[in-house]
Amino acid sequence: MATAATALTAFTAPAAGPAPTAHTAPAAHPSHASQLRISTAYELPGDRVYPEGIAADPRSDRLYAGSYETGAVYRMTPGHRVAETFLPAGADGRHTANGLKVDDAGRLWVTDSTQGVSVYDTRTRKLLARFDVSGTDPSFVNDLVLTPDGSAYLTDSVRNVVYRVTPAQLARAQAEGGRGRLVARFDLNGVLPPPSGENPYALNGIAAGPGGRYLLTADMTGGGLYRLDPVTGKVSRVRLHGADLRNADGLETAGNRLWVVHNTDNALSRWRLSHDGTEARQEARASDPDLQLPTTLARANGTLFVVRSQFDKGGPMGPGTPQTPFTIAAVRGL
Repeated sequence: MATAATALTAFTAPAAGPAPTAHTAPAAHPSHASQLRISTAYELPGDRVYPEGIAADPRSDRLYAGSYETGAVYRMTPGHRVAETFLPAGADGRHTANGLKVDDAGRLWVTDSTQGVSVYDTRTRKLLARFDVSGTDPSFVNDLVLTPDGSAYLTDSVRNVVYRVTPAQLARAQAEGGRGRLVARFDLNGVLPPPSGENPYALNGIAAGPGGRYLLTADMTGGGLYRLDPVTGKVSRVRLHGADLRNADGLETAGNRLWVVHNTDNALSRWRLSHDGTEARQEARASDPDLQLPTTLARANGTLFVVRSQFDKGGPMGPGTPQTPFTIAAVRGL
């Protein structure tokens, strides 16, 4: 588990309007360094949390964060500094909590890298359904995104595929005992650069373009960004201007803007997307050790809420002592 986490989340590789037409790159805007304003938004109870994922509830101002170390899930409410434990460690047999998202119906989706994804009712905390990875080949279910049609898309960082769970599949699983199987919608093995022998992990964060017309997923080791078409199943590489996405972890979009977490760089970047999502230009990037090895982010009310994992302080990345309590940062200035 620790070996997988090290390679997946912390691999270090070497070193505003739509475009006029669908194939025109974003308007020239030189990339520049930004001055981040970082403060602590929430504290997570426990001394072995090592948080990884975060989600904003679209129906409220609440946030959810998950523990990579224990699988616990925490709920954060504005006005309360310390988060509450929403799901305890090991709930429903989950060994970890990676990506999290809340849908418009109030369901919390929680990926477990070792198994698949679990879906909970945020009102009752009841497990509604679980979708498991098929087969015995190695896998690592990592991040996910929800699209306006109610589908969930999940990255597998070892198999380098993107699974899809449709509303019909969720309903069928609930009707048939609450269990289902993950089915790959996109296979990027023929598109991504060949994996190195030392690090076979590639796909990590995933986000959706406006209206869910396309998806974007990052290759954290090769530095590429890939566009996925949910209708046709086509996969294409996004043309990047100004930088690449090495060490990219969580992704977040709003309109034609993309925010990226670069975990071991302690950095965040902001990009402008072309109208059709085929090109992206880096507008700004900032690095600050106070991000404490960030893994992902959620944007709410103009603020970036960033997970401070501290994986390199006695967690899955190596020895050391973490600063406790573990926290979620509020970041402005990007």
